[in-house]
Amino acid sequence: MAMTTKTRLPATKLLVVAAITVTVLAWASAFVVIRGVMPYFSGTGLALGRLVIGTALLALLLIGRRWVPPTKHEWLLIVLCGLSWFAVYNVVLNIAEQTLDAGTTAMLVNIGPLLIALGAGLFLGEGIPKWLAIGAAVAFFGVILIGFGMGAAGVGSGIGLFWALTAAITYAIGVLCQKPLLRRIPAPQVTWLACAIGAVACLPFAGPLIAELQAAPSAAIVGMIYLGVVPTTLAFSTWGYALARMPAGQLGVTTYIVPAIVVLLGYVAFHEIPTPLAIVGGAVCLAGVALSRRKSRAKWGLEVNKRSAGTHPSKTLAE
Repeated sequence: MAMTTKTRLPATKLLVVAAITVTVLAWASAFVVIRGVMPYFSGTGLALGRLVIGTALLALLLIGRRWVPPTKHEWLLIVLCGLSWFAVYNVVLNIAEQTLDAGTTAMLVNIGPLLIALGAGLFLGEGIPKWLAIGAAVAFFGVILIGFGMGAAGVGSGIGLFWALTAAITYAIGVLCQKPLLRRIPAPQVTWLACAIGAVACLPFAGPLIAELQAAPSAAIVGMIYLGVVPTTLAFSTWGYALARMPAGQLGVTTYIVPAIVVLLGYVAFHEIPTPLAIVGGAVCLAGVALSRRKSRAKWGLEVNKRSAGTHPSKTLAE
């Protein structure tokens, strides 16, 4: 049995790494594709189209899988996840990219992991360590720099900044709601239910979407389909797989690289690049998120001792 465990663990780790890689690349591409199709769709219409496609494809992944009936409390978390991360997040992210370039939007949304850590401290009883508070202050200063950079360039008059920060908040709410669900309910089921709830919430925008589809060029429609297939169906599935096997905070750290990828893709696709001050602000935001993940020496020593004793204070990949 010991040999079986040793041989399976590396394979599990490789699958988790692969899932994280797919998620990061797919979500990075989403910022650029959204920026490209936004001239032809409203923020609400694009969100509905993406979610409808995602819901239909995610349903196929449930074929042959065991269905776990959610409890009342779990249904509440599923609804909150669907409304925040799938409905509101997609709408406000689309609206943000009407005035912001893809790279700046990605830098702002990427404070989500920090908000997740703060939310866990406030609402899940994990506390707010010193480095988390310091990281939050540093990241907030970074957001201010981005705002000044946008203002100096005459970009969005602060509206895009507001919508991007709203996207970061709803992203954090979604992850905080999703993580407890994965202890008992399979990730594909949670993802499908949340996506379906998001699609239903956006159904009032069906009329505008139909009109936009009739007027949009084929390339824009293909872009919307891509958003439903890759960043939604594929990436949320791989994210759920990884989240079920590692702590939310550790997984959130892996998204640090997303803004850099988005800036590169945005320059290649549209020759867009954030303002210099916005880039500095984005770097400061990422530094704040990184600082928030630091541990005190005493706590680090305690964890090392626990590892050497054969235990670990947090969940691992074998969770």
